[in-house]
Amino acid sequence: MMSRNSMYTNPKPCKHLADYKLRHGLSGYNLLQEQIRTTPSGKSSVKNHRTEIPRCCFCNGYQKRLYLCLICSSISCSNHTLLHSQCENGHDIAVDIERSELYCVLCCDQVYDPDFDKIVMLKHLMDLPRSGNGVDVSAGRRSSKRRRLCSALELDLKKTKQLVSMRNLRAKSCYPLGLRGLNNLGSTCFMNSVLQALLHAPPFRNYFLTGQRNHEVCRKRSSDRLCLLCDIYVFFSAVFSGDRTPYSPAQLLYSWWQHSANLASYEQQDAHEFFISVLDGIHENEVKARSPIKDTGECHCVAHRVFSGQLRSDVTCMSCGYTSTTYDPFMDISLNLDTGNCPSTDLANKSLKPSDNTYVSTLLGCLDLFTKPEKLGSDQKFFCENCQERQDSVKQMSIKRLPLVLCLHIKRFEHFPVRRMSRKIDRYMQFPFCLDMNPYLSSSVVRNRFGNRIFAFEGDELDTSTEFEIFAVVTHSGTLDSGHYVTYLHLKDQWYKCDDAWITEVEEEVVRASQCYMLFYAQKMLYYKANEDLVCQPVSPRADPFLPIAGCC
Repeated sequence: MMSRNSMYTNPKPCKHLADYKLRHGLSGYNLLQEQIRTTPSGKSSVKNHRTEIPRCCFCNGYQKRLYLCLICSSISCSNHTLLHSQCENGHDIAVDIERSELYCVLCCDQVYDPDFDKIVMLKHLMDLPRSGNGVDVSAGRRSSKRRRLCSALELDLKKTKQLVSMRNLRAKSCYPLGLRGLNNLGSTCFMNSVLQALLHAPPFRNYFLTGQRNHEVCRKRSSDRLCLLCDIYVFFSAVFSGDRTPYSPAQLLYSWWQHSANLASYEQQDAHEFFISVLDGIHENEVKARSPIKDTGECHCVAHRVFSGQLRSDVTCMSCGYTSTTYDPFMDISLNLDTGNCPSTDLANKSLKPSDNTYVSTLLGCLDLFTKPEKLGSDQKFFCENCQERQDSVKQMSIKRLPLVLCLHIKRFEHFPVRRMSRKIDRYMQFPFCLDMNPYLSSSVVRNRFGNRIFAFEGDELDTSTEFEIFAVVTHSGTLDSGHYVTYLHLKDQWYKCDDAWITEVEEEVVRASQCYMLFYAQKMLYYKANEDLVCQPVSPRADPFLPIAGCC
């Protein structure tokens, strides 16, 4: 593994957290430690001794996410945290009661502080079951060579992480390899949600786990610029190391910032935009690192080999019927929500109410809308080569070639440049776990256009799989300005919720009722091979990285 670059340090806190620590130091952290409660599974929460059921001091509600002010210990819900900060000058930092994570009211997101992290992990150690001589009971049963635990406050952060790691390995030994929480470094839930999906995309994952890269002679490594591809290798190695403690992807964040300087800030970003930016960075690094390929001109970088497909666009003249056809590559497909009229009572779990909307959309309806013929406006007339003039036309999209991993992006954010306003679409959308893309291939779409007549079609590929299985769902909850991203992963017939540092098992109904933003499907053959319950074996460097490694999921 390459040596750590001197530029890699803990991420700087937001200015509001820095101001808080300058005025109050760690006194608020130390006082809060007494109220932190932990569970055997490792999850921590804050229990205020003043009340059994915490309620918002403004609305008296208790069902929304609640936050405890670090200065005055008052509790406010997500709708009133900003109001509390406005009423009490300087009360900008709070703690999420449910997850024991720092929250900046003015930044409207979690913030990361290693000092707070240390306080929480020390509390974990103090809550471990002990025998009379101060030794962890469960650990003592397994090994008589375990040292006695000294006072938790005397342990440094390194030892703390090691002890928590051993406990988590026992508590979560049944979790699949590579299932690891990611710390929020300050409004980085958008990054964590996408990284969880990339970690478990079968061909993409296998490439970084089996591929060989000489970090020392990397062409992109220099004193003033970090290598995004090298840092992704390091990131995959760390997550699949078997360590269960939450990982901080600060190194990868810094590399991405250098690649996308316009997005380098602690403000909340769009998960879809991050996904495209990372794939673009991988493409740029691989293309510059390898010799030019003199063939069809197709890119052979891992990003394109896994996620790239091809769209077909047919523009037909409404006067003479002449059709102009063009082909364009895609890394994902962005879909508008269809105006479906399926009542919300048709939801898989009627007890869960994902939205107050009367009607819901469906993914199949969105795909139908994407491939539906669309009449172009008068300002979009195209030049017909047959008529030799601009004519009214109809445009129809279809998919000529499917990728190994299909990413579908749901357009939930609308922007109105004229009105200078934006809004989020909260409409619920049903999506299948098994998806057949055959109706949306160019061969099917064009045949339907001509009445299903049988004729030779250049897009027919009999060896192309059109059946896909879902393995990741990135969701967005909240508003446009203050929202939160969470990822659901389907691994070995079990759904897991990845909420930054927290990994929990959830039922299928919870996933179906979520407000999906990005859907990741893998070709069925790849999906099932990746989920075979076998032990991971070392792979030769010469092995094809696109052969799924059983067990690494």
